[in-house]
Amino acid sequence: QVQLVESGGGLVQAGDSLRLSCVGSGRTFSSYAMAWFRQAPGKEREFVAAINWGGGRTNYGDSVKGRFTISRVNTKNTVYLQMNSLKPEDTAVYYCAAGRNYYTDYESRRYEFDYWGQGTQVTVSS
Repeated sequence: QVQLVESGGGLVQAGDSLRLSCVGSGRTFSSYAMAWFRQAPGKEREFVAAINWGGGRTNYGDSVKGRFTISRVNTKNTVYLQMNSLKPEDTAVYYCAAGRNYYTDYESRRYEFDYWGQGTQVTVSS
């Protein structure tokens, strides 16, 4: 069993940066692939970024490529999402997820995640 808790969200202006953190409990945390998703009001859940268990492989959604960076520190049971050059369109609730598999395609939505956090709100004003 893994429990995930996100933090680091807040209200920022366009062009600012934020770093989100997701802390997981459980001794097997390091064996899970991790991902970030987001959902804005009235919109479907959107894939943001994913990272494999060792941190050497990553995927990003098209809308955040070049601006966001996912990383993890397994000794701290933590995955991060560094968000730079934030835009109002990035406003959403950001969710952390953990799964047994790392995928090369998340846009198809054919994935499975075992655990989800409760989310952290990111609001970007213009």
